[in-house]
Amino acid sequence: MEMFFGQIINGITIGSIYALVALGYTMVYGVLRMINFAHGELFTLGAYMAFTMIVSMNLAAYIPNAVVALIVMAVMVAGLVAIVGVLLERIAYKPLRQSGRLAPVISALGASIFLQNAIMLIWGANYKVFPEGVVPSITWEIGGVSITLMRVLILSTSLTLMIALYVLIQRTQVGTAIRACALDHDTARLMGIDVDKIIRLVFIIGPALGGIAGMMVGLYYRQIGFTMGWHYGIKAFTAAILGGIGNIPGAMVGGLILGVAESLGAGYISNAWKDAIAFLILILILILRPTGLLGERVAEKV
Repeated sequence: MEMFFGQIINGITIGSIYALVALGYTMVYGVLRMINFAHGELFTLGAYMAFTMIVSMNLAAYIPNAVVALIVMAVMVAGLVAIVGVLLERIAYKPLRQSGRLAPVISALGASIFLQNAIMLIWGANYKVFPEGVVPSITWEIGGVSITLMRVLILSTSLTLMIALYVLIQRTQVGTAIRACALDHDTARLMGIDVDKIIRLVFIIGPALGGIAGMMVGLYYRQIGFTMGWHYGIKAFTAAILGGIGNIPGAMVGGLILGVAESLGAGYISNAWKDAIAFLILILILILRPTGLLGERVAEKV
């Protein structure tokens, strides 16, 4: 039983990261009806920027308090990755907005390859290892299950960001504008909404969340590589489809389900089969419910 609850905690931890990355996919799809295949590389960029701040800039030397240092680093990573996200939208996607659906997809794949190779050229092809002690090694034993401070930080940060995003979309004027753009761009313009501004905002929020998720993965596993965006991007995309593409609560639920399914599969079957198990669940969901668990209700749920 202890093993079961331990795997559940592991699954929720990694699932919350999948959910954060999946939100970037689902928001872009909700507003533009396109898949931003370069989103995984923005996630990777967040991990490498965090590594640079810790190792090259030695951020801990200027901010001795670990919690404050992590908050400052998260804000900086989110801001820098958001800038790259906005540039990506302006350069790779905006000129092709009226070109049908295929051209933006090809452009997104090209942007993904470009960003991946840019990361490799800047930071090198070798794996980077985060130093020990960035997050204090504090562990609590609850019912025989070990819960580390890093896991608590990941879960609390992810939950806070997801709740904040949901409130922004559902309870604010900006959120109403985003939902209106998801419904129909032309009608939104007639209502006085600056659609281009809303699209830029989506490319700020999504990459920022992805960058923070990348930072947390680096701190959690302590090893990052320039190709990691493909792996996590595919998993997050799967989570978005699992919950219902374009559906923000669906992306959250899909990420958590995928993370728990992977963790249980790795613990009780084999770590080598965890990816196959995750995609098997996705196939079953698509067969039984093609619109995802919560449905692809973009106009209502973006």
